[in-house]
Amino acid sequence: MDFVKRLEKILDYYNLTAAAFAEEIAFNRSTISHLLSGRNKPSLEFVMKLLQKFPDVEMNWLLFGKGNFPSTSENKTTTVSSKQKMAIETEKPKDLFSEENNIIEKKTAQLNQTTKQIEKIVIFYKDGSFNVYEN
Repeated sequence: MDFVKRLEKILDYYNLTAAAFAEEIAFNRSTISHLLSGRNKPSLEFVMKLLQKFPDVEMNWLLFGKGNFPSTSENKTTTVSSKQKMAIETEKPKDLFSEENNIIEKKTAQLNQTTKQIEKIVIFYKDGSFNVYEN
């Protein structure tokens, strides 16, 4: 129920109805209704879409009630536009992360010797950010 209260606080803060909120994050209205009634728990996809669309919402506050809403400027993360993401992904400066890339490449090579193939590696950091490496 605490999650429901935090979700309602977000709707109030942004002055959104459940239907308008569903439209904002491109999610099914019935899913939002089930979340608000407490019938269902939020999926990772829901949480990620909400955090991407509303940068004032902190992940720790949303999920655990820890932190502030709206987030303070010192805790606020910068959102990156899709064009910026594409530019970052195409650059891929290996020299900045060469040690990290070497470790990942070695682990990938070791795992490729088995029958299973790695599709994606996600590294979560304590500040709530993460990196995704896809094969």
